[in-house]
Amino acid sequence: MSQEERSMAELPAEVQGWIGQKRYEERGEFDVERGYVFTTCASVQNGNPLFWEEKVANELTDGWIAPPTMLSVWFRPHHWAPGRTETAQPLQVHFDLKRVLDLPEAVMTDNTIVFGEPVRPGDRLRTWQVLRSVSEPKRTKLGNGRFWVIDVEYQNQGGQWVGTETYTGFGYRREA
Repeated sequence: MSQEERSMAELPAEVQGWIGQKRYEERGEFDVERGYVFTTCASVQNGNPLFWEEKVANELTDGWIAPPTMLSVWFRPHHWAPGRTETAQPLQVHFDLKRVLDLPEAVMTDNTIVFGEPVRPGDRLRTWQVLRSVSEPKRTKLGNGRFWVIDVEYQNQGGQWVGTETYTGFGYRREA
């Protein structure tokens, strides 16, 4: 049996079944809107005329766009929403892994974003999470645990790919 096969055999079947599968597919709770863009740009003193001046936006991107780095903003759940019965969490697959693998602590060790079509005011995005891999057990200075890689994929209302965020997390149990 190869090392990869042994590592997979040690994973609970539930987790093995998540690898490569779309999970938590959802539609954004609100449309992309310029007010959020202005607030975000102002909070970090981003004076790029692409986000502030209509003439520049029209010349460069055929109209207004949201800063690409705001991609995940459109899916950060509000703390409260009418009818919501459970607390909404971003990156739910990460929390599922912590629970099922009994790894109470976790950190994100890497985040990479690849951008597609620009996100524009009025867009209503869709997203889903895909668990790409779970490592064999590892010992680090933090404790014993596993690394995992999760993709968060985004599309606009027309089905066009607008980006993918890839997170590497490390779930662990502190040593006594």
